[in-house]
Amino acid sequence: MSRWIRLALLLLCCPAFAQDEVTNTETDFLNFANGALPVALGGDAEALRVGQEHALEVVDGNPAPFLVTRKPAGADQRVSFTYQLPALTTFTRFGIPNIGETPSPSQTFFRHFNISVSRESPGAGFVQLLSGELETHADKDDVSYFDVPDPVPALWLRLELHGGIDMQREKSFLEFSELQGFGEQERVPMSERFTGKWKGRGVHIALNQEGTMVTGCYDQTGKLSGAVTGNILRARGVGLDDGVVSLFLLMVADNGELQGVRSTNGAPFRLNLAQEAPAGTEFSCVEPETTELGCGDIIYGIQFAFDSAEILPQSRDALDALYNGLSNATGMLIEIEGHTSSEGSDAYNQSLSERRARSVVADLVARGFDAQRLVPSGKGESMPVADNGDEAGRALNRRVEVHCQIP
Repeated sequence: MSRWIRLALLLLCCPAFAQDEVTNTETDFLNFANGALPVALGGDAEALRVGQEHALEVVDGNPAPFLVTRKPAGADQRVSFTYQLPALTTFTRFGIPNIGETPSPSQTFFRHFNISVSRESPGAGFVQLLSGELETHADKDDVSYFDVPDPVPALWLRLELHGGIDMQREKSFLEFSELQGFGEQERVPMSERFTGKWKGRGVHIALNQEGTMVTGCYDQTGKLSGAVTGNILRARGVGLDDGVVSLFLLMVADNGELQGVRSTNGAPFRLNLAQEAPAGTEFSCVEPETTELGCGDIIYGIQFAFDSAEILPQSRDALDALYNGLSNATGMLIEIEGHTSSEGSDAYNQSLSERRARSVVADLVARGFDAQRLVPSGKGESMPVADNGDEAGRALNRRVEVHCQIP
């Protein structure tokens, strides 16, 4: 009887982590999965009980409206969110989707918005890009777009919101959906911050980074592996005692804080925040180890040019590890299987996954691997490992799986 072992590789598109399954699609640079990091709350955020999780929801790639204020707000009370961008970015257009009204006299969508940017710091040097008023959409999936009259390059962006579209009471709970940002972004340098230990409320995680590859442990018995693209770590973990799978998208802020989202056992992604653990902190989970890859492992970090099967140079670490690991799989038959997220048509995604699988096979053959033992195949968007409803899930669905069969 044949034994199959699954090996998953995330296929990430560069530059700037573009959503690569759709032709002629603009990249949303104001997206957590593309490296936009919430760094500050302002205005009346504390009084209205607005938290970091709300700042993340504004840029999580999910266009569904959500409740921002946990306490009702007056018409003049303001909430602001400040985001750090992974590289110098020039925004030329913004989008706000799904502007709608909840059928409740005590709840409404924000009306007024103001967007400003800074190249100086998260607390100074901001200049206004645009401001405006929002109107309710006629259809659920509509998007309001706003062109920037005088674009300027920036490293920080601040969104300020106040007032409501239909405030039927002196104070109302206020909703928002998502702020999308389009334009141009310089190449994002690779972060080298993913070595260390972090502790937070319900979070214990230790990581070791070698080039683009990262291994680590979490909770009590979880073991993870992944790869860094720009300032984002995409990783998959498995509990060694229960086999439960967790998916991670993580960033390390300038202050050393580990920020990100995590999905466990297929549940929705939740905010993960942790501070650097003091020196000498002991963890109950297994310490990170050197990356050794082969059949049965999961690796991330093969990157492609936008809308293309061309493998980019920063994929070298992942491909080196894959080649070295599979070289030990003597006599096994190996299927390289491509997967995409759900943007674009089924036919387009199927074709792209096949072309990228063939590129991985070609790279392995060029390194000296026996071509007769490698078979490329594509699955398109048909087998997601995460919810395609937000960019965190879509990013983890773009992958290649390698099946190793013992004849």
